[in-house]
Amino acid sequence: MLVILSAAGWPIYPLLLASIIALALIIERLISLRRGAIVPRGLLEKVLSDLRKSGPSDELASRLQEHSPLGQVLAAGVRNVRSTREVMKEAIEEAGHTVAHDLGRFLTTLGTIATVSPLLGLFGTVIGMIELFGAQGPSGVGADPQQLAHGISVALYNTAYGLLVAIPSLIAHRHFRAQVDTLVIEMEQQAVKLVEVLHGERRNGNNSASASSASSAAASHGNK
Repeated sequence: MLVILSAAGWPIYPLLLASIIALALIIERLISLRRGAIVPRGLLEKVLSDLRKSGPSDELASRLQEHSPLGQVLAAGVRNVRSTREVMKEAIEEAGHTVAHDLGRFLTTLGTIATVSPLLGLFGTVIGMIELFGAQGPSGVGADPQQLAHGISVALYNTAYGLLVAIPSLIAHRHFRAQVDTLVIEMEQQAVKLVEVLHGERRNGNNSASASSASSAAASHGNK
C-alpha cells in the first residue's frame, strides 16, 4: 500500500481521504437504514390497540416518539387525534418531512464524493502529465527515466483510484436514495391508515370494530 501511495504521489491523498469518508458513510447508512429499525412491523396495529384500550395520551405519544422514525410520524397523529382530519394529516406530514430529512442525512456527502472523485483523479493525471513534460530536456531529449516513470505512475494511479472511489460511492448513493424513498412511502401509507381508521373511514385488518372502537376511545378521552 505504501508503495502505491509513493508511486501515485501527493495527489492521491485527497482521494484516500475521500475513500475513507465514503466507506464510513456507507457502513453508517447500512446500519441506520435497516427496515426493521425504521418501519417496525406491527407498530401501527399496536398503536391502534392502545388507542382502543386507553385512548390517546402524552405517555403514548412520547413512547412512540422515542421508538422509531415511523413512531415519530404516528406520534404526531396521536397528539392531534382529537383534531380534524385535515389538522391531523398536516401534523403527520410535518413530522414525515422531518423524518425524511433525517433518513437522507449524509447522502449528499456521499453523492458529492461520487462526483468529485473522478475530478480528483483527473487532477492527479494532470499533475502526472506535468511531471512527464518536466522530465524532458530543453531540446526534448535526455529525459530522466526515473522522473518519466514517476510521472506515468502518478497519472495512471490517480485516474484508476479516482474511478475506484467514485463507482462504489455512486452505487451506494443511488441505492440508499431509493431505499429512503421506499421507506418514506411506506411510512406515509401507514400514517394515512392511522388517520382513516381513527376517523372511521377505513377498517383495519380483519377487525371490523377497529375504526369505531379507536374513534370512540379518542372521543371519550377528549370529552373528559
